[in-house]
Amino acid sequence: MVRPLHESALADAAAADQALARGQAVGPLHGVPVTIKVNVDVAGQPTDNGVVAFKDLMATRDNPVVAGLRRAGGIVIGRTNTPGFSMRWFTDNALHGATRNPWDAGRTPGGSSGGAAAAVAAGIGAIAHGNDIAGSVRYPAYCCGLVGLRVGYGRVPAYNFTAAAAPRPISAQLMAVQGPLTRRVRDARAAFAAMAGTDPHDPRCVDLPLEGPEPPHPTRVALVSDPAGRGGVAPVVAAAVRRAGRALEAAGYAVEEVEPPELGAVADLWFAIAMDDAIAALEPAVAQYGDDGIKRALGFWRALHPARDTRHVLAALTERERLLRLWELFLVERPLVVTPVSNEPPFRVDVDLVDAETTRGLMAAQIMQLAVPVLGLPSISVPTGVVDGLPTGVQITGGRAREDLCLDAAAAVETACPMPTPIDPR
Repeated sequence: MVRPLHESALADAAAADQALARGQAVGPLHGVPVTIKVNVDVAGQPTDNGVVAFKDLMATRDNPVVAGLRRAGGIVIGRTNTPGFSMRWFTDNALHGATRNPWDAGRTPGGSSGGAAAAVAAGIGAIAHGNDIAGSVRYPAYCCGLVGLRVGYGRVPAYNFTAAAAPRPISAQLMAVQGPLTRRVRDARAAFAAMAGTDPHDPRCVDLPLEGPEPPHPTRVALVSDPAGRGGVAPVVAAAVRRAGRALEAAGYAVEEVEPPELGAVADLWFAIAMDDAIAALEPAVAQYGDDGIKRALGFWRALHPARDTRHVLAALTERERLLRLWELFLVERPLVVTPVSNEPPFRVDVDLVDAETTRGLMAAQIMQLAVPVLGLPSISVPTGVVDGLPTGVQITGGRAREDLCLDAAAAVETACPMPTPIDPR
């Protein structure tokens, strides 16, 4: 937590106590300590995004996702760290320094919501705000042994007033969402309920019920231990997927090993859509204001995916619709898909700064981090235990607006695989 808000948090807590004493109606998160990532607006605080040049970029009003948590009674106790420009699976920057994994300081806490995850895992706050365009909620949750909910497209409103002059690129509009990191599934469900809704500043969002119709019983689950058959899945990761499958079977789900359509093609579309849109839009600012870490890491991304004609982005968006249709038809029959979160245990710190070929391997390991945003589907990272001192976990993906099914299945896995959190950082 790089910007503690002790005075305002204590004042808000005192006001919350007074409301209870007066017998006033209170929200479902009344008095719950919450942290907010430094890349969204909090009134009276800088939205620095881990960048030295933005350390005084002051917000005058809350981002809608922050406003939603406050309306529910959450108390913002501080801001959490990100990598510079929030675009790495690691968390370090020249403004605030590095965040380490509380389970093992030599491993990444994930990124870009690494500060959020490390704080919750260590007991700092009950709910951490995060956002996710390429795994930035799900991967930190995996690395730190937490629950991380990536909501579906159009579920949680967000808008940075400090960025009003720089509209979001199309790929960010389609793939970037807000979501909570928590220690338990029930807390993720409560946080999602507080965050979800509509706001006129985010026209993507629509008012939908948080609970959908009951699927046919038993609910069928597709189990995928080697996404797209590309290999490179660590034995401990494959074992976690199988453990989750057994937990769901014991809870009454019908689990079968079958893969959704063209999974590899879906993941590959992330680069086709984002590299010459969102990443291309980011590169000038990184070149001007970025620290050495983000410049080097993003440089390897570009080396592996050279710039192409923007018509390539339009062709990828067209292909996206075809693939989404195939997945939606698949999810009618099997409403949930269980996969690795990452194909490897949490990466060693800063391994994305080695060279382009190493980065290619990291990208291959993150196939499920990339596939889900392309489709705009909800997905949850849930831990399955601890192996050799590091958390393990799985990702559960559902159909559009079926966060409820993801949460229900995650709760079944959690019951069978309890986690020892919060933990004392080592």
